[in-house]
Amino acid sequence: MDKKIFSLICAVACSFLWGTAFVAQDMGMDYIGPWTFSAARLILGFLALLPFFFIFEFKKVKESKLNLKFIIGYIFFLGFLLAGGNILQQISLIYTDVANSAVFTVLYVVIVPIIAFFLFSKKIHKSVWPSVMMCLLGGLLLSELGNLRVRFGDSLVVIGAFFWAFHIVYISKFLKVFNFPITIASFQCLTAALFSSIPMFAFEYVSFTVLSLEAAELLYAGILSSGIAFMLQILALQNISPAPAAIIFSLEGVFGSIAAWIILDQFLNEYKILGIIIILSAVIFSQLAPLYDKRRYGRN
Repeated sequence: MDKKIFSLICAVACSFLWGTAFVAQDMGMDYIGPWTFSAARLILGFLALLPFFFIFEFKKVKESKLNLKFIIGYIFFLGFLLAGGNILQQISLIYTDVANSAVFTVLYVVIVPIIAFFLFSKKIHKSVWPSVMMCLLGGLLLSELGNLRVRFGDSLVVIGAFFWAFHIVYISKFLKVFNFPITIASFQCLTAALFSSIPMFAFEYVSFTVLSLEAAELLYAGILSSGIAFMLQILALQNISPAPAAIIFSLEGVFGSIAAWIILDQFLNEYKILGIIIILSAVIFSQLAPLYDKRRYGRN
């Protein structure tokens, strides 16, 4: 199979798993708290990926002569970003709907070029600024401004989108010096679980009995969304440029909204649907406009 087609399939599958996992995340806090859910799903993600690590990359990593301290430090940093994005997203579901959480998470696509500009002096395409304004408009329509509880939940997701944006930026950087996607996906889940487990034991009651009550939700969000999906994301980024990949990943907002409507009966009124369309249009526009300029004028 062609590498680009394979990466395209990986990206779509990743987006679907991320989107539908929002339903599992929302349903998975009947008996456990958000920190416990996040830590458990990340541990399951690590365990799901560990066999793939030993089969495909263990020998190559062992033979590579890279700075071990640098690699471990970078993976811990990625784990911190992953833990931050995960827990803010998880806590937000206590206060807001799945559609809001799923769609506001997608804002990381618009945030990435802004971060790249400030950190690495990469030129920002002019399409980013109208995209930001469109996202603000879409956010106003999607969020319930008169409901303080929903606004708080939406705010947590927006802050979490910055964690996801930093995560994308630094994974792209890391792959250039350490091109072992399964290793990165595996051990970022482990380190993220470690970061999440500290407040889990401090603030929440943990036992195998209550964890077993959320087994189905944890297995879906852990093995498929936290484990397999992150591996698919990194495999997709190997052969697809960031712009089209970001557009495909942004579909998680659509998958999440539709899944919540069908499974959880979380009805979307016309204002919320319009808000979702505006935000997704902004995301797609921010990625396609630079590609159009590059092809038309031969520049970025």
